[in-house]
Amino acid sequence: MPHGPYEDVVAEGHLIDSGILSEIMDDVMDLGGEFETLTLDVGRTNEDRSRVVLRVFGRDEAHLGEMLKAIQEHGVVPLHPEDASFEPAPADGVFPDGFYSTTNLDTFVRLGGRWAHVEHPEMDLGVRVDPHAGTAEGVAVADVKAGELYVVGRAGLRVAPQERPREKQAFEFMNSAVSSEKPKAQIVARVAELLREEREAGRPTIAVVGPAVVHTGASEHLARLVEAGYVGVLFGGNAVATHDIEWALYGTSLGIDMETGTPVPGGHEHHLRAINRIRGAGGIRRAVEDGTLARGLMRTLVATGTPFVLAGSIRDDGPLPEVITDVVEAQRAMREWCRRTGACLMLSTMLHSIATGNMLPASVTTVCVDINPAVVTKLADRGSWQTIGIVTDVGLFLEQLADELGA
Repeated sequence: MPHGPYEDVVAEGHLIDSGILSEIMDDVMDLGGEFETLTLDVGRTNEDRSRVVLRVFGRDEAHLGEMLKAIQEHGVVPLHPEDASFEPAPADGVFPDGFYSTTNLDTFVRLGGRWAHVEHPEMDLGVRVDPHAGTAEGVAVADVKAGELYVVGRAGLRVAPQERPREKQAFEFMNSAVSSEKPKAQIVARVAELLREEREAGRPTIAVVGPAVVHTGASEHLARLVEAGYVGVLFGGNAVATHDIEWALYGTSLGIDMETGTPVPGGHEHHLRAINRIRGAGGIRRAVEDGTLARGLMRTLVATGTPFVLAGSIRDDGPLPEVITDVVEAQRAMREWCRRTGACLMLSTMLHSIATGNMLPASVTTVCVDINPAVVTKLADRGSWQTIGIVTDVGLFLEQLADELGA
């Protein structure tokens, strides 16, 4: 019989077929702890939920706390939970010491003996509470106001693990590993099915787009998806818009002729001349309206009324007038869309994909397409574990996807 401090904990849900129970046990053993199964009620059918009560033993209180923190992310809560503790923010933009840092999973906080859902699930937020109204929401550190109440510690918190319902298991064959060996036609068909479902449900799909989409000649295929209503909003940086406009005005991308694939004399200047033309016109939208910008992905976005968020960086030339150069404001603009999207396509852009992944709830199906498998691996390592990785050329993928959708 194990000795030392212990805590009785409970977990409920589709524990067996989602692999949650084994993950809980693995985490305890990986941290050098021990557990005893007090009760295990397994659902009789795949629709029924299971329930397990475990007694987790630690070497000391600190070791026990470490294990409880690890397994909390699998939906484990104390058998006899307490209300959450909270403290006021000491200043604008500052969480109280010991604040709870969220995951991207659905989270609940216990207030006055009742579980309140934390609105806006996203990783790396604090949980602001109104104990009188019994409400809670995730808030970024930049948006904290002095005196607001935030959850501290881990008591009174419950995380709902992301279960894998049977109707979504069609994607599981893609999510097993990052590999270039998966059947591309079947993958494209599954992604097309996802985009159809989101469009029919009225939920916007985010397309996170890097300049490689333009360099590979794939922007026209992405524009087809925009025109057909399969893209609800585009995220990108100064580069993707600049090189798309460079192609629209000069027929080049990074100074390379898009028809012949050969360098153009003086072509290295084209991207800067494109930026200058748009700045002179008063912006991308004005350039479309006055006829300066008559083709390309950015023109299609403006013409169809499809929103876009261009987030700037220190590397930007110009930048274009619509680029948001304040990173906090860019986060806020992106976050608004992340909170209501149904799916996300990440297309050959590592930094913007990671930034977007950090803001997405775990329930959002995320498809990352990149020729470099390390991009998908980094997304998973930084917490966006729900990402489905497709290692292929983004140009071929977008052309096949647009054809599959009849766009």
